[in-house]
Amino acid sequence: MTRRKRAAVLLALALVLGTLSATHMSRREAALRAQLGPVAEVVVARRDLPAGRTLQLADLGVRALPARYVPAGEPVFAAALAGQKLAVPVPQRGTVTAELLQRAPEEPPVKRGERAVQIVASGTVVAGTRVDVLVSTEKVTRLALQDVEVLAAKPAPAKAEGGAARTSATLRVPIRDAVFLIAAQAYAQDVQLLARIPGDTRTTEELTVGEGL
Repeated sequence: MTRRKRAAVLLALALVLGTLSATHMSRREAALRAQLGPVAEVVVARRDLPAGRTLQLADLGVRALPARYVPAGEPVFAAALAGQKLAVPVPQRGTVTAELLQRAPEEPPVKRGERAVQIVASGTVVAGTRVDVLVSTEKVTRLALQDVEVLAAKPAPAKAEGGAARTSATLRVPIRDAVFLIAAQAYAQDVQLLARIPGDTRTTEELTVGEGL
């Protein structure tokens, strides 16, 4: 065999081996991708980040991970995390998520000088509604409180079978009104909640209706 033929044979053999190798690698990569599943991008720390650090874009990078290893929750972007503080330290290349950020303290349901009072009253209301409170005794019905916020509400059993709907409601009121509501709940014949139209903050003069109606 001449030198030229030998070179041609070796070249052809190299091409065949290269093709076989490329095909094998391609199959292995496809099998690996099928095993790992789809890929998703996550935000990671480019360096060790201490707790309390205000995140900068330079602190954050993006890394592709198999979706099965991505932390649960809504996906986040580096730009949305920048400017916020970490609640816990994050090591280099560690995933940075919204759950690791410091959260602003929630406002308390009541302010100084207010109380949250739970009563059971006639009427159907939901949390967030503003209501007027009627208090009825044997002789009179009084418009006792106006434009009161309902912090929480849930259905309560009626006084009797087939009776009017009732609600267990938590109202936010000043301390003086809280004492009045507790007394009314104990001694009044009925307490009723009248839901207001959203945005209606008007009040009226105190109104009492008695037997002379």
